[in-house]
Amino acid sequence: MTLANIVVHLDSSPRAAARVALAVKLAARHGARLTGLFAETVSAHRVGVVASWPPAEHVAAVAAARDAFVAATATLGDRARFIDVNRGGEQEILLRTTDIARAFDLVVLGQHEEGGRTPADLAEHLILEGGRPVLVVPYAGTYEDLGHRPLFAWHRSRGAARSLHDALPLIAAGADALVVEAGRMGEAADEFADLVVADLAAHGISARFQTIVVEEVKLMDMLLNQAADHSADLMAIGAFDSTGFAFLGRGSGTRYVLRHMTLPVLFSH
Repeated sequence: MTLANIVVHLDSSPRAAARVALAVKLAARHGARLTGLFAETVSAHRVGVVASWPPAEHVAAVAAARDAFVAATATLGDRARFIDVNRGGEQEILLRTTDIARAFDLVVLGQHEEGGRTPADLAEHLILEGGRPVLVVPYAGTYEDLGHRPLFAWHRSRGAARSLHDALPLIAAGADALVVEAGRMGEAADEFADLVVADLAAHGISARFQTIVVEEVKLMDMLLNQAADHSADLMAIGAFDSTGFAFLGRGSGTRYVLRHMTLPVLFSH
């Protein structure tokens, strides 16, 4: 399976370069188009009560981001392009970025950093409203590639199935995958686990299935610990799922992972 059209969020933060580099790697692997979408909060220039857009600060930030993106994507040639969301208000950024993201196969974002100029709920809004898989890259660490040692968070739910299959284009050839099913005490394990493993095998992915009994409130820590034990370079998870654990259905689990992720995570909703 391949990706043909990827969009990566750009801003003025130093971490933008890391997620662009990862997006370039994915685009090169798939022969895909890569669009850099610049969006960060900034106020319009005001003289008295009169506001004008764009302010000089925004123009300079866009120019710097464009130059950096052009340099980072030189190997992609005409498969790379740059878009400025051309708004500085949080709500406008959320709406316009989501509208744009719907036209792509994959959305690449950075984890929110305190003090940054990206709306704090940008990732959550795109996951919920964009209708596309969203790959979020942590604000700490180095991630030159992904998909060689994936972890799939599994439960008998729509979201888990969606995330596993949305992640398939990101999985590298010869990958060593782990499928982790979390269960409550006394809850029967998935009797069709062998079909999940067989499905991955049909895509050339070697996987083992593991069921772990866990308390609901510790579910996300368990998944992150399993990712560390597996030396995972990607986790795929169903986000804001309305089935399975109620903890996930309320969105607390998704928000927890967004805050505490230690590896790139693909969220599907």
